[in-house]
Amino acid sequence: MSDGVAVVVVSHDSEETLDECLLRVRAAEGVVQVRVVDNGSADSSLSIVQRHALADARVRFIANADNPGFAVACNQGAADCDAPWLAFLNPDCFLPPDALVRLRAHAQAAGGALVGADLVDADGRRDPAARRRDPDFVAMLRDLRRARLGVAVDTQRALQPVEAVSGALMLLPRAAFARLGGFDPGYRLHVEDLDLCRRARLAGIQVACANDVQAVHLRGVSSRGRRLFVEWHKHRGLWRYFRRFEAPRRAGWQRGLVFAAIWLHFPLALLRRR
Repeated sequence: MSDGVAVVVVSHDSEETLDECLLRVRAAEGVVQVRVVDNGSADSSLSIVQRHALADARVRFIANADNPGFAVACNQGAADCDAPWLAFLNPDCFLPPDALVRLRAHAQAAGGALVGADLVDADGRRDPAARRRDPDFVAMLRDLRRARLGVAVDTQRALQPVEAVSGALMLLPRAAFARLGGFDPGYRLHVEDLDLCRRARLAGIQVACANDVQAVHLRGVSSRGRRLFVEWHKHRGLWRYFRRFEAPRRAGWQRGLVFAAIWLHFPLALLRRR
């Protein structure tokens, strides 16, 4: 238990991938606790989790009657763990058996870092969200290419310092997560990982991507039928992030332009999803 990893999985209508995800988590090295927080699923997600809980004493679940959001659910799961390391894992993310112990080794070597992994889709294409820089909204207004936050992989480094990693798979010391106050519950869906990584760096915690640890992330399986919900909360999260980190150093007219740009982009994003 002294080096054990607790894995927190948040599910919502995730039956398509949840069983495989949990099978891999249970087979992963170093896992001492598994907490699945279900956000009001209407499919068979909860029965899948119950089956795993009956088969493995490490697995417990929290069933929320509604959907309070990803950040709230992550915090609920973390609060029910006492292992020294926390890993947050999306239900559409599949781990190799040694992924968590290798992430933990990287985090330990970096003095208790917040570490993500090299994420790829089912065809092996890299997910740009695995390595990102902070959004600079005013810079995006000048050059739309700045909206692409992905950072190229540095093949010369096993552990690549970056400004942000993906919340689909991240690991950090539980003490560091507690010091940060967990995820900001003001984010409902999306952007909470960017926020946590930025606050971690401001607190002196290194953020890095383990380029030699790879996991498959299928992306957005449980959000396919919720286009309006997903895009609304994504854009709301972008505005919240801007107000926290960038707005205080911007002029009023710049804040107004960013507000307009975010909410004018919202219907365009909906159309693209359709």
